[in-house]
Amino acid sequence: HRCEKTPPAQPRSVFSIQIVEKNAEPEMTLLTYLRRKLLSVCLTGTKLGCAEGGCGACTVMVSRFHSNRNAIVYLHHAVNACLAPICSLHHCAVTTVEGIGSVASKVHPVQERIAKAHGSQCGFCTPGIVMSMYALLRNNPQPMMRDIEEAFQGMMRPMIYNMILFSLMWQIEGCCGSRGKAGGDSTNSVQQLFDPSEFMPLDPTQEIIFPPELMVHSHMNPDQELRFIGERMQWIQPSSLKELLQLKAEYPAAKLVVGNTEVGIEMKYKNQFYPLILAPAFIDELNSIQYTENGIVFGASVTLTLLGNVLHGEVNKLPSYKTEVFQAILRQLHWFAGQQIRNVAAIGGNIMTASPISDLNPVFMAAGCKLTLMSKDGKRVLQMDDKFFTGYRKTALKPEEILLSIEIPYTRKGQYFSAFKQSPRKEDDIAIVTCGMNVVFWEGSNIVQDIQLSYGGMASTTVLATTTRSQLIGRQWDEEMLQDACSYLTEEMTLSPSAPGGMVAYRRTLTISLFFKFFLTVQHKLAQEHLSTEDIRPDYASAVAPSHLDSATSIQLFQAVPPGQNMDDVIGRPIMHLSAVKQATGEAVYCDDIPCYKNELYLALVTSTKPHAYIKSIDTTDAMAVPGVVTFVCAKDIPGSNKTGPVVYDETVLADEKVTCVGHIVGAIVADTPAHAQRAAKAVRISYQELQAVIITIQDAIANESFYQPTRTIERGDLTQGFQESDNILQGEIHIGGQEHFYLETNCTLAVPRGEDGEMELFVSTQSTALVAKALGVPASHIVCRVKRMGGGFGGKETRSTILSTIVAVAAHKVKRAVRCMLDRDEDMLVSGGRHPFFGRYKVGFKKNGKVMALDVTYYSNAGNSMDLSLSIMERALLHMDNCYNIPHVRGTGYICRTNLPSNTAFRGFGGPQGMMVAESWINDVALSCGLPAEQVRELNLYKQGEYTPFNQCLEQFTIDRCWRECMNISDFHQRKANVELYNKQHRWTKRGLSIIPTKFGISFTAVFLNQAGALVHIYTDGSVLLTHGGTEMGQGLHTKMVQVASRTLEIPSTKIFISETSTNTVPNTSPTAASASSDLNGMAVYNACKTLLQRLEPYKAKNPKGFWEDWVSAYFDRVNLSANGFYKTPDLGYDFETNSGHPFNYFSYGVAVSEVEIDCLTGSHKNLHTSIVMDVGKSLNPALDIGQVEGAFMQGVGLFTLEELRYSSQGYLYTRGPGMYKIPAFGDIPTELKVSLLRDAPNEKAIFSSKAVGEPPLFLAASVFYAIKDAITAARAESGLIGPFRLDSPATPERIRNACEDKFTKLCPPPEPGTYTPWDVRV
Repeated sequence: HRCEKTPPAQPRSVFSIQIVEKNAEPEMTLLTYLRRKLLSVCLTGTKLGCAEGGCGACTVMVSRFHSNRNAIVYLHHAVNACLAPICSLHHCAVTTVEGIGSVASKVHPVQERIAKAHGSQCGFCTPGIVMSMYALLRNNPQPMMRDIEEAFQGMMRPMIYNMILFSLMWQIEGCCGSRGKAGGDSTNSVQQLFDPSEFMPLDPTQEIIFPPELMVHSHMNPDQELRFIGERMQWIQPSSLKELLQLKAEYPAAKLVVGNTEVGIEMKYKNQFYPLILAPAFIDELNSIQYTENGIVFGASVTLTLLGNVLHGEVNKLPSYKTEVFQAILRQLHWFAGQQIRNVAAIGGNIMTASPISDLNPVFMAAGCKLTLMSKDGKRVLQMDDKFFTGYRKTALKPEEILLSIEIPYTRKGQYFSAFKQSPRKEDDIAIVTCGMNVVFWEGSNIVQDIQLSYGGMASTTVLATTTRSQLIGRQWDEEMLQDACSYLTEEMTLSPSAPGGMVAYRRTLTISLFFKFFLTVQHKLAQEHLSTEDIRPDYASAVAPSHLDSATSIQLFQAVPPGQNMDDVIGRPIMHLSAVKQATGEAVYCDDIPCYKNELYLALVTSTKPHAYIKSIDTTDAMAVPGVVTFVCAKDIPGSNKTGPVVYDETVLADEKVTCVGHIVGAIVADTPAHAQRAAKAVRISYQELQAVIITIQDAIANESFYQPTRTIERGDLTQGFQESDNILQGEIHIGGQEHFYLETNCTLAVPRGEDGEMELFVSTQSTALVAKALGVPASHIVCRVKRMGGGFGGKETRSTILSTIVAVAAHKVKRAVRCMLDRDEDMLVSGGRHPFFGRYKVGFKKNGKVMALDVTYYSNAGNSMDLSLSIMERALLHMDNCYNIPHVRGTGYICRTNLPSNTAFRGFGGPQGMMVAESWINDVALSCGLPAEQVRELNLYKQGEYTPFNQCLEQFTIDRCWRECMNISDFHQRKANVELYNKQHRWTKRGLSIIPTKFGISFTAVFLNQAGALVHIYTDGSVLLTHGGTEMGQGLHTKMVQVASRTLEIPSTKIFISETSTNTVPNTSPTAASASSDLNGMAVYNACKTLLQRLEPYKAKNPKGFWEDWVSAYFDRVNLSANGFYKTPDLGYDFETNSGHPFNYFSYGVAVSEVEIDCLTGSHKNLHTSIVMDVGKSLNPALDIGQVEGAFMQGVGLFTLEELRYSSQGYLYTRGPGMYKIPAFGDIPTELKVSLLRDAPNEKAIFSSKAVGEPPLFLAASVFYAIKDAITAARAESGLIGPFRLDSPATPERIRNACEDKFTKLCPPPEPGTYTPWDVRV
């Protein structure tokens, strides 16, 4: 051990631990080692988010000393600990988040900034963000904004995207700092969300040095072969090329691993196993870079980061014509994975993986790169052409050969090269179609001498368009050649309608759309060099503009506290999240961070592979033979009831006799380690008798009349009369896809039996605590459930988390030992369900001026294989079918579809967004049908103060009109619209769109009994206060707000008040932390408890008015009770669907958003250019937290409506089971300009201290991005003579955008006829 202290000016202690691991397990990753093996150190700050390098939560910094060069090579690289094998870290220095600062000593400037600038909410991903930034600063103490954005590429689910970016921009001298304005005003005062002048400066000289011991070891132990032999796998790191070739000859099936970014995922998620790994990462010949007359030769182990650095240098110093291939590679690398992956992934691994959707292989193939292969018997050189990839994931290498190097050629004058990649998300996403395009012209002409068009994503391998090539050689580069080339490519680049990956028509269209981009690019360059008679049309220029995202700017506006407010009164002040610093240092404890109990065991789920079947038998023989396995848990082991469910008991804890979805939990393996448990779970063999019918989609359910009861209806007015009074009637449909919660912390439970009376203690990551006692057959009073904090919830941990906690509790009961389970990301996505997909049909009658007179709308939701909360979700959808529009005659009907999918559940918005999305679809159709501006039609139909909803609730304290006006103003809507119209006139292949969308969100649980809360407040004799309430902390800042409420009520500083956890033995019978009502309910309960205590202390305050709090609590010595319960129930609630009477909501939250986007009509990509949001949150309890909730909800809505797509097979198998295929918004998806304003002077008399709920209401405002996209598509369709309403389903993915922009290219690639093939995926 070594403790190294910095000078007094920076007294931050840094602890360094030297570890000698003689029995390294080849299958163990660095993350597992840190969290599970180093128990004495307990380094749990590094988090498990996905185990495939796709989220960044596990980021650490790795440094290495290279003895041959007497310098640190690969300086301070951020890497994914979840993929880095522990065996690969010989002589490495690993820096985790705990190593750079702590609460007990001193935090690092990066940790301080992200905490104090409100850049941490749930905090689970915060350590990864901190370490990404830290590694960047170690290499570049003065980064530019683009460097920061690149460092954060691929980081997922930071719900306060802008606050994170702008908190870290203050690191940078003169780097965009003035862009992140956050202010508030009240009369003449101005207040910021944070004060950057308080931040510690960054001093690079005070950072951790590279451990001298490692330098000494490197010199004392020259390179030698390393062998690590594990339980079932061997890792060999040869010291020389000769050794490597000898080993490959002896073990031709051995896998070569450098970064483990592919093999690690294959072994973890694809059931691949490789008993021998060869690690050639540090063999000199494989890391060499040589410059030749024809190009640059890169060793196969050169990382993608180093490749990019070298090519950047060459591009900067060589003539542009010579580096066309280099520039194309750099463009591809910019969007290739995240920085952590590029830092370790090798160029050779990228080639040899032979992925059919590789970003780089089409470039290498089109460029004609030369590959040097080597074996013990010698070398050979292959050109990378259409013969190199011999089949899916296969190459022309012999088993004993390795890839030694690749030569990337220079280009010459008259040669033009481009590369393109189209993916669902721009940054860190796998390609849908990728290509490299290379054309060479005869000298001084525009006649094609040679052309190579290489595509990925169009076959089982990377392919060359050889037929098209032969037809284009000798042709002039002109419009006629373009038309012929498109026809040739259409014929050559075909796909089966059932091709894996789906999107067949889109992918085929992309092949010619991307060639068109290449044609325009080359045509423009030829014109500049006077080799073409005409340049491209000016309105075509944006089609070939380089794709880049401008750095984001942000403005947040809020109302400052009144002048003279006591400084100890923190209500209305933007105080920091109470756990922010602990989260930034990695010291905040989440469920899986709890230290292991003695003899603790681990659980892994066994799930169904069939959607609808009887269980014939379960064979656990092979599973029980796995080392460390203790038992298999099945339905017969449940001591109490196997029936479960949050509302009705229509599902089982463990499947008994029958399974009704893929992912139905059948049983569980309990073993000594997570690895053993998971391996054994995969070895359980279940035989099935399959059943019919298998119902997967909403359309399947409609056809089979597979519905849960009841069917709900809300009706007001006379539909017949309404349609008769209408000038026009239109009908339409919209499908709204589901959404994965993708909380960074997956579901986790630790169950600890207490040994007597059936007592058990559970530590759970949940929004709700229930149902375990029922399964154990004991009273609820015998089960204590504790929740410290969650790494996100979003509704996904309201009911579905209880399934896992119940199974873990049953296992602990059976083995009489502590049992823990934290689901892997793929398991969590498979079993936990998500947001309900919805299908809406509507018939709307309206006047010529756009005034809506009548609406008949029907909703269908895909509930899955159990009811869960689906009835309440459908009810809320119906209660929001009007959004903000007054419809005289309206009827809404809701059907809940029973399908063979895992049960869908609560998700932020709880059906409201789906209900309002259908409303915005029909009002948008009305505007298009009338030929009127959409904003005019929307404003015409808005409610006014005092009007009634379809469910007969009067709209009081109605502020939507104020929100609308302010949003129009701060967005400069009318000028922005004029600019959009001008842009669209000047550009054919990119279009911009603009939309303004309102929202009205009802606040309260629709189940009346849930609108209650309790609190418990203890005052101790030293004056400190312990506060407990019924809500759980999942990053929304609920505990922080409750401390603020107690602080104002008790009139004491917030620093005296502490919240430890939420537990069932302090506040029983808690309602779920959901429905955006937790601050309202728990805040009033806390207030009531504190008022009770104040009343008891009042005589002591009156006797000693100049005394202090500590003086008054001496009431204890007079035997005054200093503990009080608080309780609150929301008054005047209750709605009857049968009579359409009563009040379902306590009040409404309102908001308006304006968004502007730009779409690429040729690819379907879009950029979010601007968003302005005005949100009515009443008198904000904490503007920083509320603005964070607004931004986070909005970005989650951006994912829902434009990006996130769950993809299922026709048999209910979920393809999208991790960040590899399921993409949520990343930093690059933030609108380039984002303004958030909290509405001033809008007190709400119905909630604590005049505040309003904020968690869910802003999410729907992201529909403004969707309808801005639709506006842009409308402009694109007009170019093809298409006008009027058209259907655009949600999410507005690149595929849907491109297909809706109908043009000459889409006509060449019509979609296959439905019913003539079995699709790869279905829309559920």
